[in-house]
Amino acid sequence: MFRRLGTTGLVASLAVTGWLVTAPPALWAQEAPAAETTAPAPVPQEAAAAATAASAPILTLEAPTAPRQPDPSGANTGNASDVAAAKPGELTLLDMANQVGHNKVAINMMWVLLTGFLVMFMQAGFAMVEAGFTRAKNVAHTMAMNMMIYPLGMLGFYICGFALMFGGVGAIGTMGGFDGLSHEVTISLFGKEFGLFGGKGFFLSGGVYDVAVYALFLFQMVFMDTTATIPTGSMAERWKYSSFFIYGWFVGTILYPVYGNWVWGGGWLATLGKNFGLGHGHVDFAGSSVVHLTGGVLAFVGAWLLGPRIGKYNKDGSANAIPGHNIPMAVVGTFILAFGWFGFNPGSTLAGTDLRIAVVATNTMLASATGAMAATLWMWLVRTKKPDPSMMANGMLAGLVAITAPCAFVNSVSACIIGLVSGILVVEAAFFIDQKLRIDDPVGAVAVHGVNGAWGCLALGLFADGSYGDGWNGVPGAVKGLFYGDSGQFFAEVFGIAANVIYIGIAGYLVFKLIDLVVGLRVAPEDEIQGVDIPEMGVPGYSGMVIDKIAETPISR
Repeated sequence: MFRRLGTTGLVASLAVTGWLVTAPPALWAQEAPAAETTAPAPVPQEAAAAATAASAPILTLEAPTAPRQPDPSGANTGNASDVAAAKPGELTLLDMANQVGHNKVAINMMWVLLTGFLVMFMQAGFAMVEAGFTRAKNVAHTMAMNMMIYPLGMLGFYICGFALMFGGVGAIGTMGGFDGLSHEVTISLFGKEFGLFGGKGFFLSGGVYDVAVYALFLFQMVFMDTTATIPTGSMAERWKYSSFFIYGWFVGTILYPVYGNWVWGGGWLATLGKNFGLGHGHVDFAGSSVVHLTGGVLAFVGAWLLGPRIGKYNKDGSANAIPGHNIPMAVVGTFILAFGWFGFNPGSTLAGTDLRIAVVATNTMLASATGAMAATLWMWLVRTKKPDPSMMANGMLAGLVAITAPCAFVNSVSACIIGLVSGILVVEAAFFIDQKLRIDDPVGAVAVHGVNGAWGCLALGLFADGSYGDGWNGVPGAVKGLFYGDSGQFFAEVFGIAANVIYIGIAGYLVFKLIDLVVGLRVAPEDEIQGVDIPEMGVPGYSGMVIDKIAETPISR
């Protein structure tokens, strides 16, 4: 993703600035090298005259009599003045070239927006999965967390999270070449620059009032929202709502954006390739580490500090099952998430004109299928002798999480293998976390997002086949994993995972402890036993219905 942001496309530059074309039509659809940031010179008069003589009668190479004047602010606001106007009654080759460039940028921007809308709809899927996997007496509380994390995280991301993450990213090449996000805070170590966080774009102001920035903000905001909602599953049924409310601000302002900058904003993990020869640096196409591992680590820390639900563990340490109240709801939510993932992964090209989206989408679909299959069979044949519907759903989600990082860089066979491994991993991780670590995670969020987020990055470091990614993070050549000859890429992925666990683990711990000191993390025991809907939300999730108390009781294994 960083390569996409940092590469200024030739046609994109033409479209935004109104510069005239000097390259032949064959180059209009090609991207310029990442280092090229200056504009082509205007067409000389003699070149225009020669081209006029060779052109068809319906075209003329006269320059427009009233070329548009650039916006004094230097920003592309999307107004009509941002597109060069043709001379009345004539269609020039130069006007056609500018319009082609404008259309390419428009296609890319529309792609980013539409896929962002798909990812936003994933919030409904998360709400249904988490509510279905928890008890009926807490459904209003669970839904309310999934509802409010969207505006809370968004406003935090708007205030400062976006600036910290992308304030130094440079030119947004696929959507017009705007380069106003130009301030990365760095430190110098070992003679190299290490990017720490961005410093421009707070409140989407300060010289970044541009359509490309707004499109990027929308797309990246819904990614942050995915991270933010993951802990609401692991901490469900006993998390005080006031505590959750404060957490929602922290995750959008600082927890998510800083690590995101290191990978997608041009920070130090992205430059491990340029600075130390470790492949292309830490590569994460659509968020296995940036989004899912981050959410998984926060979910683990939060559930650990919060403690298990009452009745979850016996005195001897053995675990009791606490079944969810609505498996159909969880299954429908899983399919909503799988559908939204077609925005999550293919949208991360940031370009509808990047035909690699076909590979990305197909790999995403295949990994989800093999993940669901592997989890089902592993539960059925190895673990419980029953094909558990909850693990079918989590297996599909695990496959989607794992393929998110490598989806653009691997072939279909590798995608299937990645999904198969994820399906087994999610089952074994869920049992280990539940029974050995005694971390109570009602929906399996840590196993799905944390464990398989890490696996997805490792899988990229193993299976990337060198067919895509030339110039990613400023490194020449396509991205290759260990099995295709580049061990450095694998180690870059390991460094990225370790950095995530250390930073997010420590920062998350401090945030949760601070919140605990201020308002407390956990509801009162009597409220938890009754169900937190009435004590915390003031309304039941299912009004007028009698909740089956037997179904709400933990079951000894």
